[in-house]
Amino acid sequence: MRRVILTTLITTFALAPALAGAHTGHADPSGLMHGFGHPTTGIDHVLAMIAVGVLGSQLGGRALWLVPMGFLVVMAVAGTFGMAGLQMPLAELGIAFSVVVLGLAIAFPPKLPALAAAALVGFFGLFHGYVHGAEMPATVSALPYAAGFLGATTLLHGFGVGLGLLSRRAASTLGCDVVQAGGGSMALVGAAILMKIL
Repeated sequence: MRRVILTTLITTFALAPALAGAHTGHADPSGLMHGFGHPTTGIDHVLAMIAVGVLGSQLGGRALWLVPMGFLVVMAVAGTFGMAGLQMPLAELGIAFSVVVLGLAIAFPPKLPALAAAALVGFFGLFHGYVHGAEMPATVSALPYAAGFLGATTLLHGFGVGLGLLSRRAASTLGCDVVQAGGGSMALVGAAILMKIL
């Protein structure tokens, strides 16, 4: 337990400088690449999307694909709402809250059915997708932009799944401890993002 707490604190301090760079400018205004870059330039998006993959791998079975798919499908729909100019109050707050909740779910893995876990991450996918769509520049095409942010999200989910599977296959409990400590760090970073918003 002490090892998990120590690793959590070290990881948190390592991630803290990235908070200052969350949602800075996006360099490439072209549709596909601009969409691809959007989820990868905000630490809140990156952490939540990796957490979705890790959570799916921790739950195992069909949750391995159903949990990331639930996030992607809802995110795609919500992205169209953002592109259409519909309003979603407190979207940034929902994103920050997603980092806290998903980080805690990794630190203290729940025993959830795959559909319940997919619904949980899908709820948070609403906020992420909306913000991606709402921040689409007027000068780019919607379809390539959406393909870009969905592609980047899929890669981040895949990275999270890989981390989770590697930790489960570790010969000792160290791999699981490190991943759970990483979840605790995510939750603390999410709390720091929440404090910046509030």
